[in-house]
Amino acid sequence: MDAFDLSQIIEARAQSGQLYHEFIRSEHLSTGLYYLAAGSVDSQQPHTEDEIYYVIKGVGCIQVGEEDRLVKEGSTIFVAKDEKHRFHTITEALTILVVFAPPRRSMAPRA
Repeated sequence: MDAFDLSQIIEARAQSGQLYHEFIRSEHLSTGLYYLAAGSVDSQQPHTEDEIYYVIKGVGCIQVGEEDRLVKEGSTIFVAKDEKHRFHTITEALTILVVFAPPRRSMAPRA
């Protein structure tokens, strides 16, 4: 069993200097923490894997395809693989748990 403390994951993400910090990876899924500051621009591109976002804290909006929705603490969003999506209008910094299945970038074309 692996067990994680949220405060340690948040600290590890901050120390990495990256917006996304993966902390679980197995054959069938991966999990990470995504951080977007208030007013920032989410420049992510569609992924080759399905995703679930769970908003731990913060307030903003997400656009998935043509649909726009407010997100806040407790919001859970499913995004199918290859679907265009982005967070926007971030009024309070977003801390987001992200689950990819299969693991992040595992289905991406090899260069």
